[in-house]
Amino acid sequence: MPFQRLILRISYAVFSAKADNSLLARNDLKEANWTMESKSMNRKLSAAKAAKQDEFYTQYVDIQKEVEAYLEFDPDTFRRKVVYCNCDDPFESNFFKYFGANFNRLGLKKLITTSYDGSPIAGAQLTFNEYLNGNGKRQKPKAICVEIEEVTDLDGDGATGIEDVKLFLKRNPHTPTPLAQGGDFRSAECVELLKQADIVVTNPPFSLFKEYVALLVKHRKKFLIIGNVQAITYKEIFPLIMADKLWMGPTIRSGDREFRVPDHYPLKAAGWRVDENGVKYIRVKGVRWWTNLDHGRRHEKLPLMTTADNLRFSKHKQIRGKTAYAKYANYDAIEVPFTDAIPSDYDGVMGVPITFLDKYNPEQFEVLGRSENEDLYGLKTRVYTTKECQEAYRRLFGKNGTYDMNATPVLDGRKVYQRVFIRQRTQSAKGRKN
Repeated sequence: MPFQRLILRISYAVFSAKADNSLLARNDLKEANWTMESKSMNRKLSAAKAAKQDEFYTQYVDIQKEVEAYLEFDPDTFRRKVVYCNCDDPFESNFFKYFGANFNRLGLKKLITTSYDGSPIAGAQLTFNEYLNGNGKRQKPKAICVEIEEVTDLDGDGATGIEDVKLFLKRNPHTPTPLAQGGDFRSAECVELLKQADIVVTNPPFSLFKEYVALLVKHRKKFLIIGNVQAITYKEIFPLIMADKLWMGPTIRSGDREFRVPDHYPLKAAGWRVDENGVKYIRVKGVRWWTNLDHGRRHEKLPLMTTADNLRFSKHKQIRGKTAYAKYANYDAIEVPFTDAIPSDYDGVMGVPITFLDKYNPEQFEVLGRSENEDLYGLKTRVYTTKECQEAYRRLFGKNGTYDMNATPVLDGRKVYQRVFIRQRTQSAKGRKN
């Protein structure tokens, strides 16, 4: 039969307190300890998602636009590559749908997708047998892994796509292979799958973003993932940006994006809707793609005006009409409150908004550090005492308190927003940049 040409492995994890005693009887103490550790790990994953309410499911169109931008730069970006989506419910995930539908066009070698124990949308569109066991009631979903190595035309429409994958999954009951770690991306089983991968593409829990990126970097993987723009301020993340090992994707640079959320999710966001099928969606601000895959827009030169032209013609009232750019009291740098107000002829250090990294060209600029309390990048010229911070609070607000002026740059006795410190590259340095 033609569907047998599609090689697929589906496995699920079974967890229950009743199984603990039999597990101890069958395996040695080391295996039992690992099982308990992995259960705890998976509970922490689910708890993080619930507590932070950060379980957002990416829209197909957003995935499509982003991936296509890399193909414009290099059509072979995904060719002969193993793509791993390790925070996704197989089939329900739009990452799975996109890569399944475009498996042959992208030239993928393999697609691997995993979910985690208790995922709220697993089985919502395609119900696997294990979800139906137990008095006819749908059980809490178990972790599932799907691996696809080939997609063929099963429905006979002359093309291959997600409908062929869907048809295969419906036609073929699978033989479960227990996974003892419940689908947590940090588990030994998922790490073994990660080792097979060339490129990881997914939407990880925002609350575990630092840990997630650290795992990818440790295993030297290429990746394309969604996170919050505020990740720039994480001390674990920013050094990767400085080292040119992490940058922003090209298609989301401002505004918010719509995400599907689980049924239990409270609709407290400023923007939300419920579709005709009762599926909930919210709009999330500050979302960005994070990657170490190259794309052409990363090398576009940012058009700039000279210092004199900015002071005379800038559209920003904070710049236009001034005699000079303001200098910080605690950093040897000028304040540039807007990316398009960077002066083209200034060779010193500049403090720019963190959203500058949306348009950061590594051949044009050098990232030197960012504002923070600990002076991790050796850029501070002054550290305020506790007494000075307390006096500033009384001066500004007329009551006792502490105004932490060491957290950000200071202008005229007031803190400004978080800043990234940059410097323009010299012509010789630009020529050496790969």
